[in-house]
Parts: sequence; structure tokens; C-alpha cells
Amino acid sequence: MAFWTELALDCARVARQRLRLPESESPVAIILGSGLGGFADSLEDRRSLPFTGLPGFPPPTVQGHRGELVYGRVSHVPILALQGRIHGYEGHDAATVAFPARAVGALGARALVVTNAAGACNPSLAPGDLMRITDHINFTGRNPLTGPNEERLGPRFPDLTHAYDARLATALEEAAAGLGQTLRAGVYLQMMGPSYETPAEVRMARTLGADAVGMSTVPEVIAAAHMGLPVAGISCITNLAAGVAQHPLTHQEVIEVARAVAGKFSDLLRAFLPRAYAAVPPRTALA
Repeated sequence: MAFWTELALDCARVARQRLRLPESESPVAIILGSGLGGFADSLEDRRSLPFTGLPGFPPPTVQGHRGELVYGRVSHVPILALQGRIHGYEGHDAATVAFPARAVGALGARALVVTNAAGACNPSLAPGDLMRITDHINFTGRNPLTGPNEERLGPRFPDLTHAYDARLATALEEAAAGLGQTLRAGVYLQMMGPSYETPAEVRMARTLGADAVGMSTVPEVIAAAHMGLPVAGISCITNLAAGVAQHPLTHQEVIEVARAVAGKFSDLLRAFLPRAYAAVPPRTALA
């Protein structure tokens, strides 16, 4: 039985009905990370649905993750925004964590934009920087595709060479340049959490080629790549990682820095999302 496929189809049907989503639209979907969810409140023609009203969506338990699926528009472009996400450290397996990506894929999203709050292990990055994710390292030991392959969603052995889409990367760089913003670029490494990394782990991550570390995002990107859903990623650098920073790390610091950079982040998304919509073709909904 294709469990996740059927659940994604069921979730897509419920979301389409309750949010009154036009069947002909192929929106850009975006997952908003810690402290970044406020962007969805600014969407035009906004309507929302709590995660608890969607089949397959556990409620988030982390501060800064409201737990709503929001439909709206930016400059007439249809957007599906997830205010918050689910994490493995909350007790969920990787397939559950990745399920929202599958659900928006089933709804016919043409692209997925993943965002997160991350710690800098590259000393050239600073809190408040925005970083385009060029690639990732999965250091969780978990993969959302473990188990029987969901043939209707994608192949048994998907290629992740181009998991972060070049067309969307160009559109993101152009959006930042048009605003006069400095957009950094680097590799994101995911640890399991919820404890922050040790200084030795941060040194290891840097040795492996990572520029930023965090506790999310990778399962969603893998699931999207499995479906052939183009992805762009943005990390908001909210803190210096352990051993780089000289003070104790706290989630409150992450939330505060993310909120402080919210205006710059929102400006970038407003410039980028219409470009993302134009950069990739529409996809057909599964449900």
C-alpha cells in the first residue's frame, strides 16, 4: 500500500476544499522556519487552515512555529505558505517530517522554497545574513524515503545532484541584487537536535564543507526532489555556532535575530517569489 501517497492525496483534497484553492493554479510553496512565519501574514487575499485540520500533519510544538497552512498572493502570484514545520527531534520519523513537502507537491505546487534559521560554522557569516543554500549534508542518519518506494511520487533511487534548482537560484540572486541586498551562498548541514552542536561537531561540519548548521529542512528537500519538485533554500543566519560564538546558545536568540531580520527577509521573498513562479513551469496536481 502506498501509504504516504494516499495520505498526501487525502491532505491535498482537504486543503483544496477548505482553502478554496483553484484547481487550475500551480502555486509556489514556501516553508517558513523559526521566527520567519510572519511573512505569511502579509499575503494578499489570505486564508489559512491549522495543521491540526490537515490529514497527516502533526501539530508543531516549537516556539516560532505557528502551525498553519496559508494561501494567498504576492503580486498576483499564488502562494502556499507553511507557517512552521515539523522536526525530527519532536519525536517524528523522517517521512512524517517530510510529509508537508509531499502534500504541497500533491496540490500541484510548481516549486518549493525552504527557509530556516541556522547557525554559522563559517566564520565569514554573521547573524542577520541571508544565505542561499547551494547544497546540503544530511548528518541525521535518517531519510524520508526509507521503506517501500511510493512509485506514484517518484523513483526508488532519486538523484540529488540538482536538488537545489539552478533556475530558482538565478531568480533568487537576481531578486537580491535588485534590492541591493547581499545574499551569501553556502552548504547547509542538518544535525538531529534538539541539543545544539558541540564545538567539536561544528569543527567537523566545517571540515566537511558546511557553512551553516541546523535541525531541519533536509527531509523536505529530499522528498521534494523525489517528486521532481524544484527547490530553493534560504537560511537566515541567527547565531554563530558553538565554538565560533563565545556565549551560550539559546533558542530565544534564534527567534529574536530572525524577527530582527524579518523586514529584509520579507523584502527578498516579495521580490523572489514572482520570479520563482516565472522561472519554472507549472506542475499538475495529483489531487
